[in-house]
Amino acid sequence: MSEELIRLTQYSRGAGCGCKIAPQVLEEILKSDSNPVAIKNLLVGNSSNDDAAVYDLGNGTALISTTDFFMPIVDDAFDFGRIASANAISDVYAMGGKPVLAIAVLGWPVEKLPASLAQQVLEGSRKICAEAGIPLAGGHSIDSAEPFFGLSVNGLVPIPNLKKNNTAREGDILFITKPLGVGVLSTAQKRSVLKAEHLPVMIEQMTSLNAIGEKLGKLEGVTAMTDVTGFGLLGHLIEMAEGSGLSAEINYPALPVADGVREYLAQRIVPDATYRNWNSYSKKVSFEKGVNVMEAFNLLPDPQTNGGLLIAVRESDAEAVKDLFRQNGLAAFIEPIGKLAPAAEKTILVKV
Repeated sequence: MSEELIRLTQYSRGAGCGCKIAPQVLEEILKSDSNPVAIKNLLVGNSSNDDAAVYDLGNGTALISTTDFFMPIVDDAFDFGRIASANAISDVYAMGGKPVLAIAVLGWPVEKLPASLAQQVLEGSRKICAEAGIPLAGGHSIDSAEPFFGLSVNGLVPIPNLKKNNTAREGDILFITKPLGVGVLSTAQKRSVLKAEHLPVMIEQMTSLNAIGEKLGKLEGVTAMTDVTGFGLLGHLIEMAEGSGLSAEINYPALPVADGVREYLAQRIVPDATYRNWNSYSKKVSFEKGVNVMEAFNLLPDPQTNGGLLIAVRESDAEAVKDLFRQNGLAAFIEPIGKLAPAAEKTILVKV
């Protein structure tokens, strides 16, 4: 088969972070009756739903360790490698860290897809790793039923700069650094209805590094941070709010939405993972009168791949964050999308 005719998305059931196991199922998988081993230097582990594990090296610096991989979300092998790599590296940035080393994780159906395509996946990964200033230093590969790729990434962070997803405070305001809807766009591509003008929008968003996270880590006024991936904005905001003992309000009109997304939503082009996410979180959400509930139902749980950083900021420090956004090409995202509120019966209130 000619490589020009191969569409990688046709060889995978899921796509990008939409491959994630549904939140309710994952909760069941992670249950354990055994007592966790107490490790004094483990700053972040399985006790919270954070982006990576963090280990105190004893010299004022902590090691951030994460892994992330998934099946193709785009048809082009080089772009697939770039997207999967940027997504994995994002977990380090989301904790305020600096990535230092990456190891590849590759599964490839060698009897179905040529090895030359897998080589292009790795080339894409090397490009993104070079942009992040880190080596792709090794890895592991297997012959698998479906293609998948990702990275194991290590990073470093001064302990005072470490950001977690469960340390927000009441009254903090919320920012996001990328528009929503990439799950919708990728589903449109998988169904062969994505318009040519929307493909670069999707690729650009999913290959853009969340490198501003390292700079945000240096701001004391940033109280909590995470990246928005497979559970959608709704899921990751619920993790932040509940982990912090709070609720959250979303200013729905302020949410940034990628070009073309509403056009595809009107055609009912929605990832299957959106429904899985909504089924897991719907009981925790309420809507003010006037919110377009049907659109919100499709947009808020939309699985993002290498989505933006979700940031909780003390209101008094909001201008410092906005200035940092302006200095790093993110001026389009200086409008807050919501705030943290006292714990209520519903974790999320979507407002007009």
